[in-house]
Amino acid sequence: MALQKAGSLWLVEHFELSHYQITHRSYIGTRDKIELAIDGSIEQTYGPKYAPKMNRVLSHIEFMLKYDDLNLDLLAAVFYKMEEQELLNYIYESPGGRYPRRIGYLYEWLTNKKIKIKHEFQGNYIDLLDSERYITGKIIKNTRWCINDNLLGVPAFCPVIRKTQALKVLLTKDIRNEIDGLKKDYSPEIFQRASQYLYRKETRSSYEIESEKPSPDRMERFVNILYQAGKQPFSEVMSEPSLTTLQNAIVDPRYAQPGFRDFQNYIGQTNYRGEEIYHYVCPPPSMVGSMMKGLITTEEKTIGSPEVVRAAIIAFGFVFIHPFLDGNGRIHRFLIHDMLTRDGLAEQGFIIPVSANMVQNMAEYDRILERYSKPLMQRVRFTILASGDLNIENADEVSSYFKYPDLTMQSEYLAKTIFSTIQEDLVEELYFLERYDELKKELQLLIDMPDKRLSNVIMYLHQNKGVFPNRRKKLFDEITEAEYEAIENIYSEIFSK
Repeated sequence: MALQKAGSLWLVEHFELSHYQITHRSYIGTRDKIELAIDGSIEQTYGPKYAPKMNRVLSHIEFMLKYDDLNLDLLAAVFYKMEEQELLNYIYESPGGRYPRRIGYLYEWLTNKKIKIKHEFQGNYIDLLDSERYITGKIIKNTRWCINDNLLGVPAFCPVIRKTQALKVLLTKDIRNEIDGLKKDYSPEIFQRASQYLYRKETRSSYEIESEKPSPDRMERFVNILYQAGKQPFSEVMSEPSLTTLQNAIVDPRYAQPGFRDFQNYIGQTNYRGEEIYHYVCPPPSMVGSMMKGLITTEEKTIGSPEVVRAAIIAFGFVFIHPFLDGNGRIHRFLIHDMLTRDGLAEQGFIIPVSANMVQNMAEYDRILERYSKPLMQRVRFTILASGDLNIENADEVSSYFKYPDLTMQSEYLAKTIFSTIQEDLVEELYFLERYDELKKELQLLIDMPDKRLSNVIMYLHQNKGVFPNRRKKLFDEITEAEYEAIENIYSEIFSK
């Protein structure tokens, strides 16, 4: 028996929908089989008893909700193409059924159209999403369909987070316990000094990701902004005036904006021939305001969800909306700290330097951004106007991609990054500071040099893992080779304890 497509795959083929991202591909065959595809998606074959009515749209939508991954972007496209009467016939065949109610509710939610059902449903309320399969939000009861809407957002913006096995494992890691363990291992004084340094390191790293070196005043402004993380109500932080003030503070004054953008922008680069390479086309300006309001509502609906997931939703949601010309990446990373502090994962005055970890693993950071941008770039059609501005030709077709992002991979990435940052970057800084004072004292006994020069010697020595770099020796021509050897021996003795 040849494999037959079912659920999402069948709907894509039936309605001739191209380049939709399907993370769970289903087939009907003679025996059950499940495989992991190269792109990380699941390919699963079901036996004949699972077969939906092969030429019926609603049967495949039901199959999709039962067995495939929820894809609001795809569902929106299917609903706009199918006949409303098909849905009514399906509902009347099983009035009060769990899936007719779910599908009817989603149809109205995604299309903003009310269908002409003969009666409202009664009985027990059912959850829209299965909390075993998805991260769910605060319930909003819908009396028309007797549905508990536990989606993470609203029609203007609603991410989906699948509970993959990888995410489940990551969410079992006790980040608070890791931080508390470090507090027991190191003195409060060392911990406080590390925190002060890490605020500055985080600032430098966040600018470095953008290939920028901030001026001293912009550096200080961003450090002060990081210290404010989690202190204001979220709706105030995310208001247009507040975010605009933040954007103005961290970018070159020439690129400060008066508010959210009213123009179409994109992320790209120019090659050596002067040709523009487009990496990501941002949502049209007409969508920015409503999406940002939807992001605020999403924060409200996800209160109580895992902290790292909430941070991923808000931070990556913001950067994909891209409401400013410049500064979006730095605000995106600030929002990670804001959410972690707001939810109590990081205490006030303490920072988990995620940007520092990102800088060291830029390829992985780029890949997680491309997981979102690449599928869009296969679907979006745009032209470049005579003015040089970009114009999206199929905005209606791709609007659902912007509004309903699957941020599962981004949540996994951020959870891994935060845990790695604590175990590597934070531990390294605490380890260094604990030994720094002893090292400085021993080197001062060896050579009685000015404090600033001694600090630079230690910095170059530590950056090169205990071997003083030859290229730096010309800066310290008063130090002999014998003394360099002694310096390295002292470093090795202290840091091998």
